[in-house]
Amino acid sequence: MSKFARFMKANKKVQENVFYAATKSLCDENGQPLPWEFRHISTAQAEAIREDCMKDVPVLGKPGMYRPKLKTSEYLRQMITASVVEPDLFDRELQDSYGVATPEDLLLAMVDEPGEYNALAAFVQKFQGFNISFEDKVEEAKN
Repeated sequence: MSKFARFMKANKKVQENVFYAATKSLCDENGQPLPWEFRHISTAQAEAIREDCMKDVPVLGKPGMYRPKLKTSEYLRQMITASVVEPDLFDRELQDSYGVATPEDLLLAMVDEPGEYNALAAFVQKFQGFNISFEDKVEEAKN
């Protein structure tokens, strides 16, 4: 048996999809908010989204020098969009019903209450593993 047997892909836990009612304004026939289905995204997908959401900003006092800056709201919007399985935010008919042309715009149209959107963003970040701060990790490593 390999000394790395425990690390083989066959031993890796499958991350199950979860359900979360993203908005109270879309309900079933009983008046209950419709649950949305979310999936985990890979580290590679998250990094690609992060790269897509970076912009260069000038460094004050240093002409011609720039530093990268993350467009946080765009990053969150794209990460949420990539996480949603149902409803299909890429569906043209659904987009047309809201008069939008992109999955990100559809997300904002469907979850159009700022408090609900912030709660959704917090849920997705926690679901994707962004729930432990760097300081918490340092403390855990010390113990």
